[in-house]
Amino acid sequence: MRNFRESPDQKMWTHKTDNRSKIMKDLREINKELVKNYYELSLNQKKPEEAVAKYLGPYYRQHNPGAGDGGEAFIGFVHVFAKMFPTLHFDFKRFIAEGDLVMVHSHLIRQPGDRGVAVMDIFRIEDNKIVEHWDVLQEIPEKAENNNTMF
Repeated sequence: MRNFRESPDQKMWTHKTDNRSKIMKDLREINKELVKNYYELSLNQKKPEEAVAKYLGPYYRQHNPGAGDGGEAFIGFVHVFAKMFPTLHFDFKRFIAEGDLVMVHSHLIRQPGDRGVAVMDIFRIEDNKIVEHWDVLQEIPEKAENNNTMF
């Protein structure tokens, strides 16, 4: 029967792998915080100019067909949306990160008494800046076919 031992190279590889896992976990947490701060500043505090200057990359690719690419288009979108719904607020439910992507599950309440909208956003991060965005929205119905919430 052979006796297998860890060689010094294997120990170093394990150590490097452990460090890489920790670095990736730390990066995911940093990315989640970046997106949360961007979302909070731009939409809840209604300061899109400040959010764009601080958090968007040199380009911003938008996949929502109702919004244009780039920081200026985002700023215009927020101003129009906030004018339509001055008390709008996003209640964050969860942030999930994988690689360079951050997903946000939130409850958009446009005005008092509104059941709201369940929102899923995905942001792509590059060089510690937001460079791409996707979203899916679903109105919260008055009556559901089950007893589960959307959050």
